[in-house]
Amino acid sequence: MDEVVAKAYANARRSMLVVSFFSGAALLLATIGLYAVLSYSISQRARKFGIRIALGAEAQNVLGLVVVQGLRICIFGLAFGMVGVLILSHFLQGVLYRVPSNDLFTLLVGVVVLGLASLVACVLPAVRATQVSPIRVLRE
Repeated sequence: MDEVVAKAYANARRSMLVVSFFSGAALLLATIGLYAVLSYSISQRARKFGIRIALGAEAQNVLGLVVVQGLRICIFGLAFGMVGVLILSHFLQGVLYRVPSNDLFTLLVGVVVLGLASLVACVLPAVRATQVSPIRVLRE
């Protein structure tokens, strides 16, 4: 009987694995893109960070400044995404089986995962911003 049930759900399981793979790839690409944008933004403001460090700003202050600015963009995007999901979720109802299209738990898990990915994408360039040499920046 287990074999019959496994065969019956094989296509659904395969589809779920494909969707999961592409969802993970999309999350990875979004994180890499966010990292690239923030990294470029920080490289453009390297002089500003170097001057702050030369004037006595601690690395924690620079780190906090960069992370807060990056997360502000991410929170704005997550808020608009949540509103979009809540508005457009009824179009997915025909595709989903025994799952409501506006499942709050799934939405919150998605927001938390995207928020953590955004945090990682913000922290990595911020750490690099704290390592800016004030002497090199002031000479340029």
